Amino acid sequence: MSGKYTAIDSQKVSLSVPAVPDSDHISVKFSESNLQTFPLSVASGNISGSSQPPRDSDDTFSKSRLGSDERQEGSWFQMFSVASYKPYFDVDTSDVVERIRESLFPFRGNFNEKISSNPDLYGPFWICTTLIFVAASIGTFVTYLAHKIKDKEWEYDINLVTWSAGLFYGYIFVVPLGLYVILKYFSVPSGLAQLLCLYGYSLFIFLPALCLSIVPLEIFRWLVAGVAGFMSASFVALNLRAHIMSAGERWHFIVAGIFLLQFALGVALKLYLFTVTV
Repeated sequence: MSGKYTAIDSQKVSLSVPAVPDSDHISVKFSESNLQTFPLSVASGNISGSSQPPRDSDDTFSKSRLGSDERQEGSWFQMFSVASYKPYFDVDTSDVVERIRESLFPFRGNFNEKISSNPDLYGPFWICTTLIFVAASIGTFVTYLAHKIKDKEWEYDINLVTWSAGLFYGYIFVVPLGLYVILKYFSVPSGLAQLLCLYGYSLFIFLPALCLSIVPLEIFRWLVAGVAGFMSASFVALNLRAHIMSAGERWHFIVAGIFLLQFALGVALKLYLFTVTV
């Protein structure tokens, strides 16, 4: 080189360094995480398939279809996500019809066992929504007939719709939630989804009762309201009795309270919607 230096453009030279094999090198492959998060990742399909809705973190109300009682962990704040409740609405019409049919036979007391692994909220939602409009429309029609028979002026009462919505939506949410808290206090196995499903289907009997209340006979209306209230109350009380018995000696009071509160719903419908004053 004799004192001369050769300038090398480092940006144009690519150095290739061969890899040196390491006999102690260990290849580690990380498997995909399978943590259970809320909401659960379930396959799409009808409710009678393998998809299962998320359960309460400490839900021992009933065993799952696979017989697993493991707790499912997740972020509680995702309960406010609409996707969290999608499995509860993934249900076939045949399943809803079958559960409605079961609610018309209140003395069997096996409804909870049939919905233990796959409770739905689709049926309860539409039952309540239908009840709201049926109750308001039939109540309006009854008052219309009463005024027309006596040749008096009739005015539509919009409060019937708002009152019916507040009654049914409020009842189907507040009562199961309150019962869930009470059962947890007494350490009784309970699941909120199962309670919502049970109470929702228990209201179906009031649909035919409301239609029959068109008959302008006061004693007949009281009879219809009483029978519907008794059947609905028996359906809820008998299905919950086996689970509430673990509360100890006070289980009689809890079951009696459930029965009377459900029966009072039928009386309230009669007093407000079908007591016509002209």
